[in-house]
Amino acid sequence: MNIKTLVFSLLFIPGTLLAQDAEYSQFFANPLHLNPALTGTSELPRAIASYRKQWPQNGNSYNTYSLSYDCLLKKQKAGVGFQLNYDSQPGNYINSSSASASYSYHLELGSESFMTLGLDAGFVIKQYNTGELIFPSEINQQTGTITQSTTITISNEKRLYPDFAVGLVGQHSGFFWGASIHHLTQPNESIIDDSQNVELPMKFTAHAGARTHKFHHGLLSRRFTVSPNILYQQQGSFKQLNLGIYMIEKSFLFGGWFRNNIDERPDAIIALIGLAREKFKFGYSFDYTLSELSYYSHGTHEISLTFFLKNQGSSPIRNRLLIPMI
Repeated sequence: MNIKTLVFSLLFIPGTLLAQDAEYSQFFANPLHLNPALTGTSELPRAIASYRKQWPQNGNSYNTYSLSYDCLLKKQKAGVGFQLNYDSQPGNYINSSSASASYSYHLELGSESFMTLGLDAGFVIKQYNTGELIFPSEINQQTGTITQSTTITISNEKRLYPDFAVGLVGQHSGFFWGASIHHLTQPNESIIDDSQNVELPMKFTAHAGARTHKFHHGLLSRRFTVSPNILYQQQGSFKQLNLGIYMIEKSFLFGGWFRNNIDERPDAIIALIGLAREKFKFGYSFDYTLSELSYYSHGTHEISLTFFLKNQGSSPIRNRLLIPMI
C-alpha cells in the first residue's frame, strides 16, 4: 500500500486512530517527559537536549527533538521546569510541537523516605500536511487507479489544544518508583468535518528501580554503581514493558534493556554507552529491532546531553530524590 495512503488510513479515519506519543529509550535522561514529578530532582539546575532518529531508511524517518530545563527551589522544597518538544513523522505529513511548564513539591516522609508530587501544563500544535496524501475514497477499489474526487472535507490542517499531566515519585533508601498520567483531558485531534471526536488516549506510566554500590576486588579496586529498572506504559490498546540496567564506573556508564510490546511481540534490544562528568552527561543508545519491522526500520539512534549550570554547594540537599545518573 502507498505510504501516503497508509498514513491517512491509520491516523484520520474515525474509529481507527492509532496515535501514540513519541517516546525515548533513554527515559531517565528525559525526566520531565517521563514524569512531571521528576522536576527538580537534581541538586543542581540542569538543561537537557535530546534527539531521536527512529527507523532511518533513505532519509525517511521519525525524528524527535526535546529541550528542557528544571531546578530545585531549596527553601520552597519545590521544583520548577519547562520543556519543548518537536516530532516529525516520515514525509513530514504530521508534525507536532509542544511547550509546557512543570511544578513539583517535595515531601520528606522520614530520614530515608521522600515523595514528590508533580503537575505539567502546556499546549500542543499538531500540523497535518494533507496536500500530497492519497485518501482511501480516491482509490478505485476494482482497478486500483487513483481519481481526484473525495468525499472527505478537512476543516483545518492544524490543531491547537491544551494538555495536562500529573505524576508522583517516591524513594526509600536506595529504591525509587513513580507513576504519571498524561493527556488528562484526552484532547480531540480530528481535522475532518462532521466526524466524531478522535481523542488522544491518556497515557499511563509506571517506573521503578534501585541503586546499589559495589567494589571491584584485586588490582582494580574501585567503586561502581548498578541500577536495575523497569518501565511500563499503556496508551489506549498499546502496552509496553522495558526491563534493563544501568552500570556506572567513575565517568563511564553503559546499560541495556529489553523492550516488549505486550500482546504483540518482542520489540527491541537497547544498548547504551555514555559519559558522566561533574558539569555534563552524554548518552548514546541504539535500538535493535527484533520484530519483522527490522527489514524496514534499520534500528533507532538516540542522543542525550545534560548540562549542570551551577557549582556544587558546600552541603548537599538532604531531601533530594535519588534518580539514575542518566
